[in-house]
Amino acid sequence: MKKKITVFAFCAVLFALCMSAEAQQTKIPLIGSLSGSSASTSPARHEAFRQGLRDLGYVEGKNIVIEPRWADGKFDRLPELAAELVRLKVDIIVTAGPQATRPAKQAISTIPIVMAQDPDPVGNGFVASLARPGGNITGLSSLAPEISGKQLELLKEIVPRLSRVAVFGTSINSGKHKT
Repeated sequence: MKKKITVFAFCAVLFALCMSAEAQQTKIPLIGSLSGSSASTSPARHEAFRQGLRDLGYVEGKNIVIEPRWADGKFDRLPELAAELVRLKVDIIVTAGPQATRPAKQAISTIPIVMAQDPDPVGNGFVASLARPGGNITGLSSLAPEISGKQLELLKEIVPRLSRVAVFGTSINSGKHKT
């Protein structure tokens, strides 16, 4: 499942890059990356992103440039970092989590934003619906309410004798708070 989500994210990024690259054939696409964490907390995830791009023929420094911005856990810095990416005139912004998506959305409405790791992009106000997001934001939804029923249906199909299910969660990282 993680692999499918990663592949989808790469496809979304590449689609947005292709749209930007068509308009400007001579310019190397500039990808802005915005995260509330630090580079040292999730190096495997960021290397997987770069590797996925390489697998699709995009080599950093050769035919793409990645401008990462890290808030190092200081979420109040995210609006400033998002504005910095906008000033750099990146072709696309990739966000890690709703805490980074919100300030990116507030900073710009014309640069494509590809979000990852968002549990409820509709509830967080990032997109109109999963079927038709609208605006400049697309990406991945991990636990959207629209698919919860289907997840239970699939679980029941996999385990027919299932009679009870417990769901544990937290609202700590809901992304609905202002950053």
